Amino acid sequence: MVHRSEEDYMLLAIAEAKKAEKLNEVPIGAVIILDGEVIATAYNLRETEQNAIAHAELLAIDRACKKLGTWRLENAELYVTLEPCSMCSGAIILSRIKKVVYGAPDPKGGCAGTLMNLLTDNRFNHQSNVIAGVLEEECGHLLSHFFRSIREKKKEEKQRKLMEKESINLDVTSH
Repeated sequence: MVHRSEEDYMLLAIAEAKKAEKLNEVPIGAVIILDGEVIATAYNLRETEQNAIAHAELLAIDRACKKLGTWRLENAELYVTLEPCSMCSGAIILSRIKKVVYGAPDPKGGCAGTLMNLLTDNRFNHQSNVIAGVLEEECGHLLSHFFRSIREKKKEEKQRKLMEKESINLDVTSH
């Protein structure tokens, strides 16, 4: 399926992020495009695989390299719902991805413009064109909703445990 706009490609990345969310993973999705064709998709799997490097971008890069039979992704474009971290930015540089488009900025770990911009640093032998904020609101909403839900679940669990403890204490004191 060939898409034409950055928003279309980002919608595919959002669809990948929603797959991660269904697995209780942080909802981050990535899509790699070459010559207008999707060559790889992936979503975050750190919790599922208990693997610190199972980021959506790295998984997509790995799949694209395997599909093309090369580590050089020189004319490829990466669309990702969250700004790449330092590890993913390093992999993007090393795989020579031409263009990176991301949705939401990452104020705690973003290395494509927020904390720093590794992708355009001319001290490296390769730089990527970076476009930020494509469907930013939609991408950011996925993440904020996910983390709000986690906080609510933790609060409910804490309240449940407190109620159980109080119930046990009432049972002990009533005997």
